[in-house]
Amino acid sequence: MRMTRAWLILADLLVSLLLLLSFMLYYLYPLKPDTILPKEEQLTITSGVEHNMTEKNVPEPVDENVTMSWEEFMRLGGKEMSSYVKEEVVHNKYWDDTLEERLSDVNAGMGDPVYIRIFKEASLLEVWIRSGAQYVLLKKYFICAYSGGLGPKEKEGDKQSPEGFYSVTRSRLNPHSKFHLSFNLGYPNAYDREHKRTGSFLMVHGNCVSIGCYAMTDKKMDEIYALVESALKKGQKSVAVHIFPFRMTAENMAEHSENRWYDFWANLKEGYDYFEAEHIPPQVKVKNKKYIFLEAP
Repeated sequence: MRMTRAWLILADLLVSLLLLLSFMLYYLYPLKPDTILPKEEQLTITSGVEHNMTEKNVPEPVDENVTMSWEEFMRLGGKEMSSYVKEEVVHNKYWDDTLEERLSDVNAGMGDPVYIRIFKEASLLEVWIRSGAQYVLLKKYFICAYSGGLGPKEKEGDKQSPEGFYSVTRSRLNPHSKFHLSFNLGYPNAYDREHKRTGSFLMVHGNCVSIGCYAMTDKKMDEIYALVESALKKGQKSVAVHIFPFRMTAENMAEHSENRWYDFWANLKEGYDYFEAEHIPPQVKVKNKKYIFLEAP
């Protein structure tokens, strides 16, 4: 009986010591949120300006021994983050490295041809740049705000951000925009007009406010605008901006097979698949109210 009591007292002492040690470590080495996510991104996520983040934006919990990627972390969109965030976020060159570092890494420079992809559900803008015979991924940027949900823009005033294949020419650049900097996507394009869609002044711009556009923070827009402007000034006739609802994988398409926009998205997937295979943006035309994709010139 005495031995049992002695063991119980010893166990209580060990538990108390462990608790005391835990509190000491917590106060000596507190968590630092800024080391997990840059302050600018914390403000962007918590602001939630017209962000349309839904539970479908949140990835499934990953294995406890696997570090979450930066893109997966960003996709959490501030929704129940504490349930998913792991002890650290790995360094991701596409998010974390400076533009100068990335240009050096891919052996490219300002003025080289660029290509932009936007994924609405992930609130992600990718900039690709020509390096040799193909385009390589240069940088990823978190979209601060966009309007509406998945699916294309149909009419003026529907507060819906577009999906489809657009392009930016020098005449569509606006360095004096009231939204810091902007470039017009050219909506409605030939496909939109064939489908009687209406709308105007659909842009990618700064100022983090959207009524149908894709809005970035001013700092990110500075980089994106500079890349597009430099490429156009150096001779690129137009910069393709391809906007998808999500990554057009077979799994994602199957998940949305009952959506009213499935046939439209299946058409977008053809252009997505072309670039995935060739790493060169296709030439995009419209025929019989559908996008068709030809070999890039």
